[in-house]
Amino acid sequence: MGLLVLVTLALFLCTGAVALTEDGIALLELKSGLNDTKNNLRNWRESDPTPCNWTGITCHPYDQTVRSINLPYMQFTGTISPVIGKLRKLHRLALHRNSLHGSIPSEIANCGDLRALYLRGNYLQGGIPWELGNLSGLVILDVSSNSLKGSIPSSIGHLIHLRFLNLSSNFFAGEIPNVGALGAFKNTSFTGNLDLCGVQIQKPCRTSMGFPVVLPHAASDADTGVPAVRPKTHYLNGILIGAMSAMGVAIIVLLAFLWICLLSKKGVAEKYTKVHKQQHRDTGTKLVTFHGDLPYSSHDIVTKLELLDEEDVVGSGGFGTVYKMVMDDCSAFAVKRIDRSREGSDQIFERELEILGSIKHINLVNLRGYCQLPSSKLLIYDYVALGSLDYILHESDPEEQPLNWNARLRIALGSARGLAYLHHDCCPRIVHQDIKSSNILLDQNLNPHVSDFGLAKLVVDDEAHVTTVVAGTFGYLAPEYLQSGLATVKSDIYSFGVVLLELVTGKRPTDPSFVKRGLNIVGWMNTLVRESRLHEVVDKNCKDADIETVEAVLDIASKCTNANPESRPSMNRVLQMLEEEVLSPCPSEFYETHSDS
Repeated sequence: MGLLVLVTLALFLCTGAVALTEDGIALLELKSGLNDTKNNLRNWRESDPTPCNWTGITCHPYDQTVRSINLPYMQFTGTISPVIGKLRKLHRLALHRNSLHGSIPSEIANCGDLRALYLRGNYLQGGIPWELGNLSGLVILDVSSNSLKGSIPSSIGHLIHLRFLNLSSNFFAGEIPNVGALGAFKNTSFTGNLDLCGVQIQKPCRTSMGFPVVLPHAASDADTGVPAVRPKTHYLNGILIGAMSAMGVAIIVLLAFLWICLLSKKGVAEKYTKVHKQQHRDTGTKLVTFHGDLPYSSHDIVTKLELLDEEDVVGSGGFGTVYKMVMDDCSAFAVKRIDRSREGSDQIFERELEILGSIKHINLVNLRGYCQLPSSKLLIYDYVALGSLDYILHESDPEEQPLNWNARLRIALGSARGLAYLHHDCCPRIVHQDIKSSNILLDQNLNPHVSDFGLAKLVVDDEAHVTTVVAGTFGYLAPEYLQSGLATVKSDIYSFGVVLLELVTGKRPTDPSFVKRGLNIVGWMNTLVRESRLHEVVDKNCKDADIETVEAVLDIASKCTNANPESRPSMNRVLQMLEEEVLSPCPSEFYETHSDS
């Protein structure tokens, strides 16, 4: 009998010793609301002592509390349980690209350490909880591509560390509060919400009558203490009614005038269209614009394209010359003239159009249209002001255009976001094949835009390779790509790793200082790391780099440039590592002097 009691007591103690942590219990409650139809969370077991080895979960090493929930693309169809608020030390919540519905629980605000919130690409409804403004450490907020509505709470402006905001493609309405952090973001953070207005998107807020919402007015009699005088009020009302009547007549006359002008222009346009179609038959001229976002007539665009000459050249790409085209309203566009003598260019040109015509992303260069002239084929892109990362790093005056450590980290993050979009959000996914610093363009705020998809190929699955011809730039190419000519997403990741090394060192991949020793930048870096000579690694023009984040970026670059393609992380994983290892440890230091709009 005594032995039985001892055995029972031992079993009880053992069971207690492996009891699941409070965070683990909260995660199981969260799982119950996610409707995991694909059983992706099958290793979330109540019998485990901690959730730290569960799919998508990372923990703080010192106390085993949950640090990160990373569960994108899991095809969840449920809701986000309010139990999420029990994870008090959570730094990152990533549930993007699922099919979640319901509202964003206000209890997320109880996760006081939260720094990154990714909920984009779901079917979430309702509004943004006002309580999110209490997340003082939040750096990244992305709730784009949902069905959210209502006004944007001004409490978001209280997030002093917020540097990446994406509320696009929802149903938000009303004026965007121009307070605090919200005043730093521009149109790209709010696009796709047709009923929004405000200074951030350069759209004034107006009443249904067409007047500004807030009109200047004099102090009322009540304010001034002067008794109201009825005859004067009637007189003023008469003046106001007369003015409104006159304005109404003026508007009617103006509308009639515009209607007449529109009819006359339509006649001219139809005349031009008939002539232009005749030109198509005789000369092969064709103009196509994407998304209807080029606010110029076909005649104006074709005329400007035909006038481009050597004085407008700003560079050369893999398939031809690049020009700067300036329209009459001073808007600038980059035009890539495709070399028609290049073998296979017709097929590549059409493929490029098919890919680019449907793609828009803040970190990709936007294709506006293309034109086929009798003598050449032309691609029309957005013009990116500062030029390429290659130029800024290696050719510009460092004092004129300084590229400090924080700016380099932002360039790495933005480029990773663009490439992750190509690899994971496009269907079929896109292999770039020529990732290099000269194909990363920088705007005036040093935000990166990945360019030149002339070499991009569509890949249906890991085994379906499209090309067997090596394209790209020496120094950036993965070893297996050089040997076989087979392009994969893994060869893109190798090239991105080289770009990371270029950002840290300020050296081109073919720099003479290590090429003469028979090394490339990857081999040179590995040699310095083995010899503990990291002080020789960082670009001498980058004087504010701190050793902690330098080591983190070098570690990510090392994983990307692993000789074994299968050991390289995915682009989504690279992006996650950059966000977690570079941003999360020191968000205030990284962001205090920069605005990521």
